[in-house]
Amino acid sequence: MSTDNAHLADRAARAEKIIAAPDNFKVCEGCDSIVTERVVNCPNCHGYRFDESPERVVEQARLLATRPQQSVTAQDLS
Repeated sequence: MSTDNAHLADRAARAEKIIAAPDNFKVCEGCDSIVTERVVNCPNCHGYRFDESPERVVEQARLLATRPQQSVTAQDLS
């Protein structure tokens, strides 16, 4: 399996977990990242506005599962 395919498979697996429990997550309105419900500020863009609707979380998880990561996260900088 190529690195790109492994990366997409990992994202798809994470998306499945999010889709199974969308009430535990929310979507940042600044950068469209999916974060846990307890987050006050987005760890990626430091935004503070979120869409908490399960429908939006599921929609965003499905979208993010189909494409490579495009944003820089704190983990990328470590």
